[in-house]
This record gives sequence, C-alpha cells and structure tokens, in this order.
Amino acid sequence: MQTNVVDKTYTKHFAIGYPQLEPTMAIRPSVLFNILQDMASEHAQKIDIGYNAVSQKKLMWYLLKYRAEFNQYPVSIYDLTVKTEARGWQKLFAYRDFEITAAGKLLGRVSSMWTIVDAQTGELVSAQTLDNPYMAALEKRDNDLKFEKIPQITRVDAEKTFEIRYEDIDVNGHANNINYFIWAFETLDYAFRAEKRLKTLDVVFKKEVKYGDLITSQMSRPDENTTIHVIKNASTDEDLCYLKADWSSYEI
Repeated sequence: MQTNVVDKTYTKHFAIGYPQLEPTMAIRPSVLFNILQDMASEHAQKIDIGYNAVSQKKLMWYLLKYRAEFNQYPVSIYDLTVKTEARGWQKLFAYRDFEITAAGKLLGRVSSMWTIVDAQTGELVSAQTLDNPYMAALEKRDNDLKFEKIPQITRVDAEKTFEIRYEDIDVNGHANNINYFIWAFETLDYAFRAEKRLKTLDVVFKKEVKYGDLITSQMSRPDENTTIHVIKNASTDEDLCYLKADWSSYEI
C-alpha cells in the first residue's frame, strides 16, 4: 500500500484480494466502506484531529451520514485508489469527502457527515473546539453531493434478526458502523445481489448497539431498483440506522 498526505487530503492505494469480493467479483459494500472509515481515521490521526487527540479531551467522533454516488461500482478491480479530504465544519457538524478511482478512472464519490460528542455527557460539541487549521469553516462547492432524506418504510418485504457478536464490537465498545451495511443487505435475496450493483446509497446512523443486543433488519422494495432499509433494536423497537440504495443491473 502506498500513502500520500498533502494539506487537507490523504491518498492511499489498496490491493483488493478475493476474500474482499462478492461472487459477482464486486467489492463487498462492507469492505469498501470499511476502507473509507479507516481512511478517515488514519487521516484524522495524521492531522491531529483523530482518536488520540479527541480522547485526551474526553471527546469522541461520531459518524452521522453517508451519501455515495457511483459512476461504476468496483467490479473485477484489484487495485483501488482512495482520496479523502477533510472539508471542514459547519455549525455542529464536520464533513469529509472521498473519491474512489481505479487506473485513473473515477468510479465513485462519497460524502460523510460527522459530529463530536462529549464522552461523559453525550452532548454534541462543535468541531471548532479542536482549534485545528485543517478544520476550517466549510466552503461549499457546486459539485458537492447532497444528503438525501430517506423515506420511512411503509411495507416490510423482508426481515432478519441478528445477535451482536463479540466480533462486531469496535474499540468504543459498540457495534462497528460497517455491520449496518451487512445487516441491511442480508435481507436481499441471492438473485437480486447477483444481478444488481450499487448506484447510489444514503445512510443515516441514529443509535448504537452493544454486545448481546438483538437487532432486526427490515427491507422494503418500492420498485425494481430501489431498496429502503431500517435497522431496529429488537428489544426496544428503536430505530438504529436507515439506508436507501438505488441499484443498476450488471452490464453483460
């Protein structure tokens, strides 16, 4: 892997192996978004706004939203380049973008929204608190991705229940965000996953779950190429995460 840090951006090259691919040879969404999450963490560490810096102030980063748009979802691609940029803050939120390329071709773009939480009170804290030159006020651009509102599910077409395993838990003691992608897409049948690839994806993270909790993953399919997902705490019925995916068919 090669890495490069320039100002507010961080670029890294990844070798993709067969264990990271679906039967269709597409990169698993959980793998792709885990790469993005790791990129965000690594870059934040390098510019001194990462885990070490915020934990000393008894603060935590919390991921709120993703918006992803793919020109071509990565299929049969074994060398991937990801570039991330710390865009800055606006009110209580910080923004980070990603570009995914292969062989110089732009495959997709992802925007993410984060906030900082006081680890003791749970209250939101402005990113200005970090007093870091890389966290300037957000300057909007004409080509910024727009976070879409995810509609509520009115009809459940598929549902599965999962128990949170030890393997699902991250360093913060709750289920890692990547699990939500796995739980959501497990409600889609094999034939659908084999015939479709992601075109756009919106994700909103609401609440966390811990080891031993039960969650219910529900899916609604309002049309052939759209799926809407909600992850719920099976015990409390609280909504934990919303996802909306638009899919396109594989080109033969």
